[in-house]
Amino acid sequence: MIERAASAFATDPPVEIRNQARVHLWFERRFGFHIPPLRNSRDAIAHYASTTHRVGLRLRADDGFDLAAPYGLNAIFGMRLEPNPIRANRATHEAKAERQRATWPELTVVPWPDG
Repeated sequence: MIERAASAFATDPPVEIRNQARVHLWFERRFGFHIPPLRNSRDAIAHYASTTHRVGLRLRADDGFDLAAPYGLNAIFGMRLEPNPIRANRATHEAKAERQRATWPELTVVPWPDG
């Protein structure tokens, strides 16, 4: 599915599709700490490094879709990257901010909360 989608979404910046049911198998190697298996896509987006990225779409059989956006869409449309302190992922938030500012210099990055 990831390979099929890559050609359909050959964009810059890229659209990334991931199998959230398998994230726990590689997450610790990449990010340095263990996470339990995710129950579903909503569980997965709850743990993204940025609340701005907490958006998911599920295609329905009728070609409609269900939107999951627990923090809404204002940050996306407002070009604002907001941290998600649900996990100790400050480094991930800051790395994403640096990469995204290179693409969108007008992006406002909300710093990781101290304390």
